[in-house]
Amino acid sequence: MDDLTSGSDSDYTKYWIDWFLSTKGNEYFCEVDEEYILDRFNLTGLNSEVQHYVQALDLITDSLEEELDDEMREAVEKSARHLYGLIHARFIITSRGLAKMLEKYKKADFGRCPRVLCHNQPLLPVGLSDQPYTKSVKLYCPRCEDIYNPKSTRHASIDGAYYGSTFPHMLFQVYPHLLPPKSNERYIPRIFGFKIHDIAKQHRWQDQQREEQQRRITVVGEGNVNN
Repeated sequence: MDDLTSGSDSDYTKYWIDWFLSTKGNEYFCEVDEEYILDRFNLTGLNSEVQHYVQALDLITDSLEEELDDEMREAVEKSARHLYGLIHARFIITSRGLAKMLEKYKKADFGRCPRVLCHNQPLLPVGLSDQPYTKSVKLYCPRCEDIYNPKSTRHASIDGAYYGSTFPHMLFQVYPHLLPPKSNERYIPRIFGFKIHDIAKQHRWQDQQREEQQRRITVVGEGNVNN
């Protein structure tokens, strides 16, 4: 990354985000607009949630001028990635962020529902908690309205707070015409063509009759012995 430091503020911001987005495992993230990051109002409160906040923000925006040793630079880089994730969660519920994530959804960048009866429905990332370090990101299917674990271990390790619990539902509030119809198809377990709950009921009835018959035989047998 040292070779990127010679660019302008604007160029390096793009370079840093390009580097971050091109890193394996970060495919679920969209590019947060530079103007959004530079507007400090959008970052309100994040300074208390991120270690080395000032240096991390400076690193993202190419304003980091102080020399850092390797250990400190690694810590600041880790904080920068965390800070970008938290900014990302706020950005993707803005009109601009929703539009960017919509394009990724249309291309099925987040994968497709593994449920057969959802017919390859594209998924959306969702967090089960808005608090960092609580739950990893899950994938929400708007057709069956269930959630799934990402296939890749890289994606499965992403903090769910970087997407938040609101995003996929906000997307369909803004773009209701894209909400897929709910799946009315349900797999029905069958044994020899019979619904499993029906045949199970029949089997239970047969077992009860058999037990009752065995009880009667036992009672009759005991009566004969006593006589």
